[in-house]
Amino acid sequence: MVAATIELDRPGKHIGQLRLPRVTNTSGWSNLTLPLGVVANGDGPTALVIGGVHGDEPEGQVAALNLLRALRPADLTGRVVIAPCLSITASQRYTRLWPTGANLNRSFPGSPDGTLDEQLADYVTRELIAAADIVVDIHSGGRSGLCLPWSEMHWVDDPRQRAAMVKGMLAWGTDWCVVYIDIAGGGLLVGEAERQGKIVVSTELGGGGHVTAAIHRLARRGLENVLRTFGVLAGEPEPRAREARVMMATELDDYVLAPESGLFETLVDLGDDVEAGQPVGRIHFLERPDREPATILADTSGVVCVVRAIATTQQGDNVCVIGREISPEQLA
Repeated sequence: MVAATIELDRPGKHIGQLRLPRVTNTSGWSNLTLPLGVVANGDGPTALVIGGVHGDEPEGQVAALNLLRALRPADLTGRVVIAPCLSITASQRYTRLWPTGANLNRSFPGSPDGTLDEQLADYVTRELIAAADIVVDIHSGGRSGLCLPWSEMHWVDDPRQRAAMVKGMLAWGTDWCVVYIDIAGGGLLVGEAERQGKIVVSTELGGGGHVTAAIHRLARRGLENVLRTFGVLAGEPEPRAREARVMMATELDDYVLAPESGLFETLVDLGDDVEAGQPVGRIHFLERPDREPATILADTSGVVCVVRAIATTQQGDNVCVIGREISPEQLA
């Protein structure tokens, strides 16, 4: 049974752990422990802040840790529950997936009788997401993808929920915002939060296996801005430096896949404008140096939002994402 060592509904600031029972080859009785904190003051909304759903995405983990250390009850007009890293064993190995091969972001809503990742997903679903008004799930491209630093959202059908999510997406302050779909199956944390009617704010803050100081600043500043926008953190949100460019990547053809396995060479950079039919990359073949590389063409026109960061590529890997620019008003 997953359990927290702190009471999440108590006023004040409390830092503890989530504990998941497990058995290992070196211990018949063991717990997997995850960091967990809560800061609460007043009757305002509850925000759930999550980092490290994928272990190779440190941006959200660092931002959540910074927030947890910095927050004081006097700063709040509500409650912030912070889970800095839900995939701690993956984070320690700097991998996307758990050592078991589980992808926590395909495990929701989970099961109390399932595998360890499913038990954790079940707890997060029932105890953390259910109690929140706003769910902030911080992601990046990890080691394999280099993304424009953006805040993001799914298109949801309920107009009030969608309007609030647009507000949160724009509040982060990123120059880019993306409405996206997931092409790798269901079970997402944000999908479960959306199903529960929550205001969901997420990001893809760069990636490619490294994090710049500018990205760390954007993660921290954007997170605080979202909490202020929804009245959880006291104070006024920082105004935008410039109008956001909003992109729609909601068609399967926007996600360009490798037609063969080999070494990927990108022919485009982030932010480039491309036309349908334009070459965006090539696949080279080490076993056949005499063979011409396979050219990968864009299926849609728009702006390059993601480029694969790893040269070694398997058939079917995503190598590029292309978004179409729209106005924020078109999301109403």
